[in-house]
Amino acid sequence: MQKKLGIIKEGKVPSDERVPLTPTQCLRVLEEYPNIEIKVQKSPVRAFKDEEYSALGIDVVEDISDCDIIMGVKEVNIEDLIPNKHFFFFSHTIKEQPYNRKLLQAVIENKIQLTDYEVLKDKKGNRIIGFGRYAGIVGCYNAFLTYGLKHSLYNLKPAHQCEDRVEMEGELSKVRLLKDTKIVMTGFGRVGHGALEIINKLPITEVSPEEFIEDNFDGPVFTHLATSDYTARDDGKPFDRDVFYADPAGHHSTFQKYLKAADLFIACHYWETGSPFLFTREDLKMDDLRLSVVADISCDIDGPVASTIRPSTITDPIYGYDPHTEQEVDFEQQGAIAVMAVDNLPCELPKDASQDFGNELIKYVLPALFGEDPDDIIARGSETTKEGELSPYFEYLTEYLEGKGELAEDQLN
Repeated sequence: MQKKLGIIKEGKVPSDERVPLTPTQCLRVLEEYPNIEIKVQKSPVRAFKDEEYSALGIDVVEDISDCDIIMGVKEVNIEDLIPNKHFFFFSHTIKEQPYNRKLLQAVIENKIQLTDYEVLKDKKGNRIIGFGRYAGIVGCYNAFLTYGLKHSLYNLKPAHQCEDRVEMEGELSKVRLLKDTKIVMTGFGRVGHGALEIINKLPITEVSPEEFIEDNFDGPVFTHLATSDYTARDDGKPFDRDVFYADPAGHHSTFQKYLKAADLFIACHYWETGSPFLFTREDLKMDDLRLSVVADISCDIDGPVASTIRPSTITDPIYGYDPHTEQEVDFEQQGAIAVMAVDNLPCELPKDASQDFGNELIKYVLPALFGEDPDDIIARGSETTKEGELSPYFEYLTEYLEGKGELAEDQLN
């Protein structure tokens, strides 16, 4: 049966240049799935221009309302929803975000099947698609950009001003770290592994957490912390990862010891509400604090990383945090911690990030969408049905949909 796949133009403001499928990836999909037709809605903001799609024979049109399946990246504006279709995008509703409740209501009212990329998982419960890798890549680059500016050591070209990842990585040759520079990083997921791709391109030696705290070195070093390296049980028993992830209550952070040893902290961890903060505002008031730069890629506002008091932007990525006044200051001020907390990092390299995302889409999602789906990947990732109901997997959103039990705005992130 012939199906039509439409790529919708991104309507969010500020605009997002990313795409779910690049022009060459569209061509690949057409070759692999002869029963699929692709239409791309005209857009002036994509990193890949309309002409790049049409040059490969992809239909570029104003209207995609005849498509069965419609894919975007960010939330689709309510006025751009098309009834009785199957949409794919990041909806930012699964955590009951108040600012998108009306969007989910509109999806239901228009009898749209909404598949959210964020909850597409394999049979083991692992996410199969996302932009986390490029958040880590760009965020780690920004960490070194920030460190150079904070200490007047070097100047890197902002990632969003680079044509692509190749040009950005070429800038790393300018990095000149002091020989006693010590860097601590958290997180081993997509974000953490993306960050490692950058740090491994620099002459920085990895050391164990114990060596990092206790030893001195003749060159720059970094340590990569697992949750067990900075979390302990209140009862003194050995840390048990399964127990912690089942219920983080009864645990506390031991990250304070790294604040005394580290110059730069690159935060790539995943943090759940209820887990202990890595460090508090009081922790940052210690007399022997060494930390001067925080690159908070995870970007949980007023959360586990006390210096992250607001998100920053691509065009203005750095602000200062005064540990003693707990206020925002100029990041170059003496004693201020320079904070990089951009919350849409993959947008800085939209072409590379889109290429990476599209590869995952083709490898993990499209076979289940256009062929057999024995693991119910699409069904388990769909919040709603074309009958105008929440799917069985997302019935927990019922009260949220009705406007009950919402999180307060200041509890988000």
